[in-house]
Amino acid sequence: MFNKPPDERLSEWKSLRDSINHSDNPLPMVAEFWSKAPVIPYNHRIDQYNRKSWPTPWEIIVDNKYDDFTLGLMIGYTLKLTEKFANSKVELRTLVDQERTKLYNLVYIDDETVLNYDKWNSIKAQDIPDSFLLENLIDIGSPR
Repeated sequence: MFNKPPDERLSEWKSLRDSINHSDNPLPMVAEFWSKAPVIPYNHRIDQYNRKSWPTPWEIIVDNKYDDFTLGLMIGYTLKLTEKFANSKVELRTLVDQERTKLYNLVYIDDETVLNYDKWNSIKAQDIPDSFLLENLIDIGSPR
């Protein structure tokens, strides 16, 4: 999907969201879809602490460059833009290990399940190490 033209990428993202609405187990599907995204180390055009600098999810898909933050943001938007998760609490939490050597942008769904920690799977929120420190919390709502 990520090597296709922008219109096709947007169409496939829409198809994923439609599939989520009809799936009994959609989170692995979301994890697998986004695990294939082309990841860059850092997107200099986006300040994760300044919401005004964030492109819309459609702009992110057209740009097709994902760092850990935009990947988490897109996972959250993917969920929130479905009927199944429209009323769920979806948060993007930036966590850092105690040594402050590794940053994680994790998507929490209803405080129970987490995406973007294990690239291929969802995990239980209780499995995130207690030693991680919360650096930032973003409530994912409808995009602007």
